[in-house]
Amino acid sequence: MFLTRLGFGSRIVVTGDITQVDLPSGQVSGLRVVQDVLDGVPDVYFCRLTAHDVVRHRLVADIVDAYARYDAARAATEAGRLSAGRARRDASRNR
Repeated sequence: MFLTRLGFGSRIVVTGDITQVDLPSGQVSGLRVVQDVLDGVPDVYFCRLTAHDVVRHRLVADIVDAYARYDAARAATEAGRLSAGRARRDASRNR
């Protein structure tokens, strides 16, 4: 990983768009993972842009919003699945 090659007095800027992932279904984006791993590490900062930051074209802002809604719905569905699985597991233990 190139992030471990940072020299003294150096800076690294990594850019990416977590909404633009073309990986096969079920494969996690490294850009998303690195946010979880490095969040809270001193001197590491993440700048998350929203549709309000997009100034190229209205359609681009609409696309960014659509992906944000999709991601939120997908996360909620996954959370519901996990919760239902836990409830079934707990119910079977209590029999």
